[in-house]
Amino acid sequence: MLKSNIKAIECYFPQKKEYNSIEDKLTNKIGIYTRNIAGEDESASDLAFKAAEKLFERQVCKREEIDFLIFCTQSPDYLLPTTACLLQDRLGLSTSCGAFDFNLGCSGFVYGLSLAKGLIETGLARNVLLLTADTYSKYINPKDRSVKVLFGDAAAATLITGVESNTDMIGPFVFGTDGRGKENLIVHAGGVREPISENSLIESIDEFGNVRSRSNLYMNGPEVFNFTLEAVPDAFQSLLVKSGLLIDDYSMFVFHQANKYMLEHLRKRLRIQVGKFSYCLQDCGNTVSSTIPIALKQESDNNTISSNGKVMLLGFGVGYSWAGCNILYNNKY
Repeated sequence: MLKSNIKAIECYFPQKKEYNSIEDKLTNKIGIYTRNIAGEDESASDLAFKAAEKLFERQVCKREEIDFLIFCTQSPDYLLPTTACLLQDRLGLSTSCGAFDFNLGCSGFVYGLSLAKGLIETGLARNVLLLTADTYSKYINPKDRSVKVLFGDAAAATLITGVESNTDMIGPFVFGTDGRGKENLIVHAGGVREPISENSLIESIDEFGNVRSRSNLYMNGPEVFNFTLEAVPDAFQSLLVKSGLLIDDYSMFVFHQANKYMLEHLRKRLRIQVGKFSYCLQDCGNTVSSTIPIALKQESDNNTISSNGKVMLLGFGVGYSWAGCNILYNNKY
């Protein structure tokens, strides 16, 4: 029986770095000290391309063996064509390879795994290249400290492949959506609903001294925090029930790396041991759809995941959107 499996992960960070002051109480609270920032002419697809090239350099899969390319981003090169098509050509993948983008943020990696699983286990593909990349820095006003200190740019390339097995190595899944929260994490201007205009570039100052325009990223931090504390525990319990597992059955929990303050609240509320809970954001920040694969790669490199151990992944954020799944860790990523 063909089952989907994560075979390899590679990550890429742009060279430019920005640093949060270690003397600032906020820095210690969010646990983010360094963030990578894309260059002026560097796009999310550039980051994704370099992550994928690192994966191919490892020779875990030949380019002509990729049956499907999936690109998760909220920073596309163009409104059209699809950025995944550009990456297919740039990476030298076969023209018989399927390719598409999907627009999701912090839940995107888990959604991508579900799409790859569906393609592989229905026989439509054998090897799926899942790319995640975002350049939120291009949406952030440098005078808006409420978001500037949180977000970094990065990409991850994940190879999901089909193997003969009687054991599920990805899944089950839980999903959730609440579009009522759209106004709490949004870039208002730039799409068809509100095109860029002179008015959308006018800056305003909020009560905390943060400066932004309607073409910049806006986040209502307290409301996003409240949403997280409501949605994530429910999703967590639903996945436990669906899996028929207990907390002690997992060797690691890898949640979306939003910030340390939020993660600590979740860990304590869910009663997860410190040693089983991943923190991999201090040197890169919140990289949106790439936080989970980056954390998986770092935990794998550090040998902190038990062989054949079960790992719970849980992504949550902009949309509002959330998604969780189990994976079976059975090789070095």
